[in-house]
Amino acid sequence: MTPHAAIAQLAPTRHLLVALDFDGTLSPLVDEPMSARMLPEARAALDALVAAPATSVALVSGRTLHDLRIIAEHDDDAPVLLAASHGAEQWPAPEDEVTDAAALALRDELQGAAARIAGEQEGAWVEPKAFGFAVHTRLAAPGSVAPLHAAVDALVAQRAPHWRRRLGHDVLEFSFRSEGKDAAIARLRAQTGATAVLFAGDDVTDEDALRSLARGDVGVRVGGGETAAAVRVEGIRELSSLLVGLAHERARLRA
Repeated sequence: MTPHAAIAQLAPTRHLLVALDFDGTLSPLVDEPMSARMLPEARAALDALVAAPATSVALVSGRTLHDLRIIAEHDDDAPVLLAASHGAEQWPAPEDEVTDAAALALRDELQGAAARIAGEQEGAWVEPKAFGFAVHTRLAAPGSVAPLHAAVDALVAQRAPHWRRRLGHDVLEFSFRSEGKDAAIARLRAQTGATAVLFAGDDVTDEDALRSLARGDVGVRVGGGETAAAVRVEGIRELSSLLVGLAHERARLRA
C-alpha cells in the first residue's frame, strides 16, 4: 500500500486513532536517550493531527512515562495520550493502578546487578525502568555485545525467569510487566472509540502492535527490517508528510 492509498483509506473513518512510537519514528535515534526530541516536521504533523476533526493522537513507547513526557515535551494540558513502558504506564493514569512491592524490590536488585555487569564493558550502561531495566549498547564495541547480553540473560533467568525479554535497536530490556504495544493499541482503541487505527513504528517491539491491527487499520514501518506493516516509509520526514496529508484530508472531508 502506498502512503496515498493509506490516506484515502483512513481519512473517511468516523473516529481515527493515530498511535505512534517515539524513538526512531518521530525523533532520530541518539547516543544520549534523554536528548531525543521530535524533528520539527514530526511536531508539525502531530499538531495537524490534534487539530483534525474526530482524531485522537497517542504516543506508544518503551520509555518510562516520566521520561516520555520529558522528551515529548508533554505537559498536563497536552491533548496527546500516552502509553509508556510498552503500555504498562498510561497518561492520564488509571486511578486503580497498584504495583507489587516485592516486584519493585526485585527490580531494584536486578537493576543494580545488571549495572555492575554492564559496567565491565566500555560504552554499555543500564537504564532503570519503571518495571525493570534496559541494557544499552549503542556505544559499546560490537564484539562485547553478545557476551554482555549472555551475562544479563543468565542473571534474569536465575532470579526472574518470568520477566518479559525484549530486544530492540542496541537495547536489551527486561520487565516484570508483560504488557506489549499490542495491548496498548487495544486499550487506546476502546478508550477513544476509534473506528480505525494508524500505528507507526521503527523497531522490533513495534511489530507486536503492527501484527495486532485489524481490517481497516493501517500499519506503517519507518525504515528497514522485516515487518507486518502494509506501508513502509524511508524515515521520519516521509512519515511526517504522510501524517500531515492524512490530517488535511480529514479536515477537507469534514469542511
